[in-house]
Amino acid sequence: MKVAGVPYRSVWREADRVAIIDQTRLPFEFHTLRLSDCDEIAHSIRSMQVRGAPLIGATAAFGIALAMSADASDVNLQRAAELLGDTRPTAVNLRWAINRMTRLLQVAVPAARTDVAWTEAGKIADEDIALNLSIGRHGLAVMRSIADKKGKVNVLTHCNAGWLATGAWGTALAPVYAAHAQGIALHVWVDETRPRNQGARLTAWELAQAGVPHTLIADNAAGHLMQRGEVDLCLVGSDRCTAQGDVCNKIGTYQKALAAADNGVSFYVALPLSTIDWTLHDGLAGIPIETRAAEELLVMEGVDDSGETRRLRGTMQGTPALNPAFDVTPARLVTGLLCEHGLYRADAAELQALRAVAARAPARV
Repeated sequence: MKVAGVPYRSVWREADRVAIIDQTRLPFEFHTLRLSDCDEIAHSIRSMQVRGAPLIGATAAFGIALAMSADASDVNLQRAAELLGDTRPTAVNLRWAINRMTRLLQVAVPAARTDVAWTEAGKIADEDIALNLSIGRHGLAVMRSIADKKGKVNVLTHCNAGWLATGAWGTALAPVYAAHAQGIALHVWVDETRPRNQGARLTAWELAQAGVPHTLIADNAAGHLMQRGEVDLCLVGSDRCTAQGDVCNKIGTYQKALAAADNGVSFYVALPLSTIDWTLHDGLAGIPIETRAAEELLVMEGVDDSGETRRLRGTMQGTPALNPAFDVTPARLVTGLLCEHGLYRADAAELQALRAVAARAPARV
């Protein structure tokens, strides 16, 4: 994807370091960082300099590679895996990538581990981009079917599931970018997505870079727009999906799904298979929900008229606050799951069929 005409990935290798886009500075400043060790990678994930389930998985894989470059022993491999695994509890891609790396490295001799780790981390990042392109291709069919009937597609999205949340293209935004490239008339309603405002700060910035028509809305405006017939479909990403189709995503997603169901609006979730946790069935009972610092809810950051970035407290000092980062949308509210293999229903039998398809053949990009 391009920023001011220059192509970027969200994470990439530069010699013996790992480069990332510092997403905490967007949209006010585009800034890249070079990370030199596994501890810096862990900090970047915990602080949300990198975020989005697929991206934190790929970044963690590069963190393992940095750890092996410093010390390829079994002890350091275990330390790196535990350090990275403890950074964010909800997104399953993180543990998926760490397990993939450790399984491969455990059978490699220590002298070969550094090269093996860098190669495998690069594969994970490249595969993510290819999978997102495939998700975009399958989602394009959904977008085109609506455009053929209505002439224009009005999409509502929540949080950020674009290229900043993945290696490139994104999950939920991949069909949007694919449709825009095909000349399909579309418009995106962008939920602000409090409290960290990933929609306002990241999705709106992404869409502006790509020239995609969009409008920022308050989170509480989404249901109103659905009632007025101004939303044709909701399209969101996921941090973890259960084997029966329950979807865990950024807090507020469940409310959008309820409003969509009440108004007959299709509610699609875009995700790669690495986001499906096949060990879990009941999302409400089984998915750990990360609770983040109350400060994220109590303090706002922005730019004043002079261009200075400022942090402002919006509440009385000492106000208690609860800040759950995710919620769970039951499978019954999900119209379909868009993955690299196509569009599937959110139910246990369909997902088992998808798993069998994935085991037989890779996704076609």
